[in-house]
Amino acid sequence: MRLMPRIHDLYIGRTVLLTVAVVWMVLLGLDAILALSGEAKNIGQGSYTFGHAIAWTAYTLPRRAYTLFPMAAVIGALMGLGQLAATSELTALRAVGVSRRRIAISVAIALSLLTAVMVINGETLSPWAQNRADALRSSARYETDMAMARYSGLWAREGDTFLNAQTGEEQLTEDGATRLVLHDVRLYELDAAGRLATLTYAVTARHDAGGWVLEKVRRDRFAERVVTRTTVESEPWNSQLDAAALAAGLAKPRNLSAAELRTSIEYRKRNGLDARDYEDTYWGRWFYPLNVLALCLAAVPFAFGSLRSGGMGKRLFMGMLFALGFLLLQMFFSRMAGALKFDYRIAYALPPILMLLISRWLFHRRR
Repeated sequence: MRLMPRIHDLYIGRTVLLTVAVVWMVLLGLDAILALSGEAKNIGQGSYTFGHAIAWTAYTLPRRAYTLFPMAAVIGALMGLGQLAATSELTALRAVGVSRRRIAISVAIALSLLTAVMVINGETLSPWAQNRADALRSSARYETDMAMARYSGLWAREGDTFLNAQTGEEQLTEDGATRLVLHDVRLYELDAAGRLATLTYAVTARHDAGGWVLEKVRRDRFAERVVTRTTVESEPWNSQLDAAALAAGLAKPRNLSAAELRTSIEYRKRNGLDARDYEDTYWGRWFYPLNVLALCLAAVPFAFGSLRSGGMGKRLFMGMLFALGFLLLQMFFSRMAGALKFDYRIAYALPPILMLLISRWLFHRRR
């Protein structure tokens, strides 16, 4: 089999890319409309307006495109090959000696171009745009002086006190409520002249129904010529900072690049924190291209089946069902990895390997 692309490879690739692009735009448009309608419930909170909702939706489009691409690739590939089958072009290609394997490779190479674009998007544009979207919504809804710095965590201001937390997460309590836990917290309190009066460090700052509590606190007070330090194991913190606003401003794992995820994982492991959510997202990024390729190759045999029996609608439905089953299987393995605490690399490698084996079996079965 020649590796250099020939005219039929370019024709198949162009057809598949066009159908994938159309399906992708349709799915992305529907998802954006649903997101905008869901965002309407926030209009009127603080200074949040319909314009903010539109801007928030626009900022989230790169992330949505990244998430929807695997499904669009499967449906578009099946539709593209189905279009060629309906006009007997696949039959003609088979008659002149083009194998099913060669056709599948042409599809895979064409989709790999879009996959590469999505990988770059997932590492650059998507995290930046999603962080901008979250910051826009939080600042408008809660009207707080808050920002999420790229490398220095969460910053918030309350009067003359500035808060900085490196990481944080929302946790479920035993009674079903939620609490916000911030890690590696620093409070900078300024005096009337704008000089640093007090620097407070806390290992964690916890907010629940009882308010804010600082744990393992070290406080330095700066006088004219002397600095005094006090330490306490735990103390309440009288603050009116909105926990919901802070939680909305925290960087989610999906909003980080692979390098930032790796840094966060190492940081959390060094400090004895749970890093499973970050590991899940990190390895999902690495296996993203393999998942797209395995998913499409496993669904391609359904398009060949339309040449001999059954309508294309039936084959398309079966291919979509197959793709949905793959995504659910992948989700199941990742959740099991988090629950049973085994390596996420195994959880993300098993589904594509299984799909590739099924694809090989289907190719042999339809010869």
